[in-house]
Amino acid sequence: MAATASSDMSAPHVPVLLSAILKAVAPVHGTWLDGTFGAGGYTRGLLEAGAQTVVAVDRDPLAFEMAADWAGAYGDRLVQQPGVFSQMDSYASGLDGVVLDLGVSSMQLDQPGRGFSFLRDGPLDMRMSQDGPTAADIVNTASEETLANILFQYGEERASRRISRAILAARPIRTTLQLSEIIEGCLPRAKPGQSHPATRSFQALRIAVNDEYGELFQGLMAAERALAPGGQLAVVTFHSVEDRMVKRFLTARSGSGGNANRYAPQIEAEAPAFTQASRKAIAPDADEIAANPRARSAKLRVATRTDAPAAPVDAKTLNMPIVKEV
Repeated sequence: MAATASSDMSAPHVPVLLSAILKAVAPVHGTWLDGTFGAGGYTRGLLEAGAQTVVAVDRDPLAFEMAADWAGAYGDRLVQQPGVFSQMDSYASGLDGVVLDLGVSSMQLDQPGRGFSFLRDGPLDMRMSQDGPTAADIVNTASEETLANILFQYGEERASRRISRAILAARPIRTTLQLSEIIEGCLPRAKPGQSHPATRSFQALRIAVNDEYGELFQGLMAAERALAPGGQLAVVTFHSVEDRMVKRFLTARSGSGGNANRYAPQIEAEAPAFTQASRKAIAPDADEIAANPRARSAKLRVATRTDAPAAPVDAKTLNMPIVKEV
């Protein structure tokens, strides 16, 4: 059954690095696209900072249900667009800015019925769109090798093979706590201050269910196509693989790779599609982490679109993890 806006929302969603984004892209003006609308924190921040219009994109129907209480106050300035940000250039063009907040949102984590949390019992679902195969489908049908590859490639879980064997031995697995307990049994007990043993495995399954790396890869290229010259791209990531993909994309498309072989034949380089004020990511400060612990692993990268033509990027350039079914 689909979650509704009346579902348990015990912890409000706090937009991560919002102040840093607004500072980095100031002055905010024109039309922006919020590719991960969620609870609307970035959209409202952009509208209140001076954006004339924000196109709010989300594949989770709950996001628009939740916005019903406040969206009307912005009138035509807020355009709600169900869909995925990898197709943003089909929703809008000539944009003055694009913001992406990657990963699962608090409104999804805090609802047991969505199946994202290893701390609350619920069906093993994890679908952001509430459509298509669930995490339970993967856990109960994938081969041992495919499962291990998902856990290792998408979650960087070093005990992936041990966990995969334990999962196969315990099938069928239907709930989040059932899976969490299986994973805990494969790993040492977490010490104070360490993340929960199931963190990496749940992340990996969520990424697989929602094709998050594929979405990011396609979404970065879609943003390049959708942005007007001078438009700003701001991306907030929450783990190292996502951040590396964004960093490699911006490095490749800003012409700052710096890996040319001086003995190789000279090839005319493509004009850079982006410029970066800094190649260093922006991290949350101590005050933001204290107020919102979920911000501690966040990184922000910002780049400005040039007038160079958009061009495709090979997935190998981004070193995007790919798992093939075995």
